[in-house]
Amino acid sequence: MAIVDEIKEAVIAGSAKKVKEAVERAVAAGLAVEAVLHDGLIAGMDIIGARFKVNEVYVPEVLVAARAMHAGLDVIKPLIARSGIREKGVVVIGTVQGDLHDIGKNLVVMMLEGAGYRVVNLGVDVPVDAFIRSVEEHKPQIVGLSALLTTTMPKMAETVAKLHEAFPNGVKVIVGGAPVTEAYARQIGADGFAADAARAVDVVGRLVGPR
Repeated sequence: MAIVDEIKEAVIAGSAKKVKEAVERAVAAGLAVEAVLHDGLIAGMDIIGARFKVNEVYVPEVLVAARAMHAGLDVIKPLIARSGIREKGVVVIGTVQGDLHDIGKNLVVMMLEGAGYRVVNLGVDVPVDAFIRSVEEHKPQIVGLSALLTTTMPKMAETVAKLHEAFPNGVKVIVGGAPVTEAYARQIGADGFAADAARAVDVVGRLVGPR
């Protein structure tokens, strides 16, 4: 089995130890960092994402796979910057003000990073101004807003409006969370809606487009 296939299979199996060891061997053998990243780590997470969409695996398995992928990513991060690999895009994400839930959001973060995006995770209870400052600093293509409480959904609407006002020709805003629906996303003017982490990757990919 080629080392990249070994990395991919270890990600799918959720073995952080095996992923780390295989990535270290690949780097020592002089394998291109891009191959390790795209053909090994990201390819493994792509398969997990596809299985998650059709309910062949569930949140715990995705989290374990994502942690395994990160074990490999940590090995090659210093090499990625030097190799000039171009990231797919930049996403700023956070749970809106007043809401302290982050499990679903963190899963989206892991899936996006596994798909090759740079993600700026602002955490929970994020005020509108913090989203705006982060967009100014990091220049993302996408801002992701999460809410798990119906009582914080109005803050999501306010955040979408303020982001579009501040960046009328720039950033796209996607929303998600247990009480959020596609109809609500349209109602508040969001550019996209994702019902789960796997679909969030698809929505981001569609909005960012080829790079």
